Amino acid sequence: MSENTPYIVSARKYRPATFASVVGQKNLTATLKNSISSGRLAQAYLFCGPRGVGKTSCARIFARTINCLNPTPEGEACGECDSCVAISKGNSFNLIELDAASNNRVEDIREVIDQVNIPPQQGKYKVFIIDEVHMLSSAAFNAFLKTLEEPPKYAIFILATTEKHKVIPTILSRCQIYDFKRITVDDMVDHLKYVAADRGVEADPRALAVIARKADGAMRDALSIFDQVAASCGGHISYEGTLNNLNVLDSDFYFQLTDSFAKGDIPDALLIYKNIRDKGFDSLFFINGLASHIRDLMVAADPRTIPLLEVDSETSGRFREQVSKLPLQWYYAAMKILNNADYNYRTASNKQLLVEVTLIRLCQLLKPATPPFDLAEDLPSLRPVNQSPKPVSYSYRAETKENRVPEIVAEKEPELKKTPEESHQDKIRPIPDYQEKPKPRKTANRLHSMRLSEMDQDPSDSHNEVQDADFTDSQFEEAWNIFMAQNPDKHILLSAMRSSTKTRKSKSLYSITVELPQLKGALENPEFKLTQFLRTHLKNDNLQLEVTVQANENRAKRLPPQEFLKKIMTLNPEMANFLKSIDAEIN
Repeated sequence: MSENTPYIVSARKYRPATFASVVGQKNLTATLKNSISSGRLAQAYLFCGPRGVGKTSCARIFARTINCLNPTPEGEACGECDSCVAISKGNSFNLIELDAASNNRVEDIREVIDQVNIPPQQGKYKVFIIDEVHMLSSAAFNAFLKTLEEPPKYAIFILATTEKHKVIPTILSRCQIYDFKRITVDDMVDHLKYVAADRGVEADPRALAVIARKADGAMRDALSIFDQVAASCGGHISYEGTLNNLNVLDSDFYFQLTDSFAKGDIPDALLIYKNIRDKGFDSLFFINGLASHIRDLMVAADPRTIPLLEVDSETSGRFREQVSKLPLQWYYAAMKILNNADYNYRTASNKQLLVEVTLIRLCQLLKPATPPFDLAEDLPSLRPVNQSPKPVSYSYRAETKENRVPEIVAEKEPELKKTPEESHQDKIRPIPDYQEKPKPRKTANRLHSMRLSEMDQDPSDSHNEVQDADFTDSQFEEAWNIFMAQNPDKHILLSAMRSSTKTRKSKSLYSITVELPQLKGALENPEFKLTQFLRTHLKNDNLQLEVTVQANENRAKRLPPQEFLKKIMTLNPEMANFLKSIDAEIN
């Protein structure tokens, strides 16, 4: 570039001048060219889409093409006639542009309406481009409706917006709507290669892919970032220089972490995270980047969803290669863990520890901790198909003979007999609410053991050991009192247990009689686990409680206040004498 030639930023210098030079909108530009060549021009158009995808550029190209005096055989503007030159320089009277973001009043729209009445002096059409039209006020929209619906034959309106939902329906119904799509990474990379070659800049294709992903579908942003990186790299855009300049974390870190997760290598994952922190990257930024990487791997697992990958072709191949190292269920669980980490990050006092625990959990999804160290884990463990399952120990406290509830426990220790007062200080271990029906296998002097793969099998396939020990009424009463002592906070249940009448009907059946239906509901509530506790304490899995409500027709009814007071006076002579002494009357 010579010293006398002013520098023009790439976003302006390489702004499309023809339909063919528009990046990533081939179908839309083809439709516009066909409408021009066939002479089927609408009175109003609405161009919608994200920022930087070519809405205003296409509007200007459209205006120049329909007013071109010598169009090319391909349906493009010649760029040499007086009309094309005037529009290119921005001094054409046939093209009026209005920025509705700063000119959104009724007066601004009325000025546009006044200019509509002036026919074009050169060319066939007068084109009005209103950018960010959704910013117009309600009054301005209403003032614009009549002109938009019935403009002169030479007037064409092109409205552009990034938020179509904010445009009132009466405006939408008067326009042909064109939706511009986000520009793909591959299209951006191809255009950036052309710009780099024209600028005389050497660029690594991987660096251009990073720029394209950073632009997030906006070509204008990609060109601005390209200028920034080119200035910092001194005419040679390298991959490492681009990462450092844009503060982008190298995707290789995410691929390495995923390999660590597949191997269950916790130290390697923690060291990679330390390296990322040493480079100055924020931990929340890292968590979100890792979640996006896991999402892309999940998308790459199915050929039908590969188009959802917004990466270049080389990175897409790496995703397809790595996704086979982990089962598909792993990605679902990993995304849930990372989402929880992102949710808890802002409230965590030790954010580094939160991220490290998250990485440890991701490593342990395929290699879970063995009991009892897995008691704190709230997610199911996953394993590859070719990996044998690990044995897990369970004890059973069956609610019925057909439906047992497993509880994961540690080594069983000898139980010491406790008094009710000592037992009052203990807590009952909460039992997980499993829906599966496992089948245990009993061994001598050991806990029942089973595998995770056996939890879906039918318990009828094996002989389950059922406890059926004899017990006396006094032992039942003792267990009843122990449960009350250990649950002082369950007030409704305790009230029902204290006021109930217990009658033994058979070896394992007790009839419990209460006075109110509410008390019956408390005794039968499965959340309180009363029956389960009694079965375990008395070592009898066949124990049943039959709760009934006492049918007492002679139960005292609630009396009206006057009748109640008369009854009190009959039963309490002193109260009657007191009321007579103060001349109280009963109405």
